[in-house]
Amino acid sequence: MTPFIPQNDLERQLIAAQEGQIPAEDFIATLLGSEVFMPIHERHQIGGLQTDKVARPLKIETDNGEVLVLFTSPERAKGFVRDFPGYGGGLVVEFTWILEKLGIGYAISLNPGEIVGIDFEAQDLERMAQMRTH
Repeated sequence: MTPFIPQNDLERQLIAAQEGQIPAEDFIATLLGSEVFMPIHERHQIGGLQTDKVARPLKIETDNGEVLVLFTSPERAKGFVRDFPGYGGGLVVEFTWILEKLGIGYAISLNPGEIVGIDFEAQDLERMAQMRTH
């Protein structure tokens, strides 16, 4: 596996949190102020016109429910999305936008398949959404 070289502050903070150098709360604060990459299904086009009105983010069904797949940068997604036809593109969005637009009834996997990543349960997202409003 290729070494994980951090490309942005979010990745540096994630590594620091995983290594116990900063408290988890500090990483969460960084995540809430950061942009993430959300793979979305490439829309069907007819003559260059979009036919879908709603973006379909990559979600994986698990025994515990749906998991939204996110990455710390578009480059981190490339290897993972190869196994999911139609998810070659995506959006770079504020993490808080995801909480606002997609709600909080699901889990999130940040950088699945990478050596530096983290999973959040649905209740973790609920706490993050509350942190944001205080």
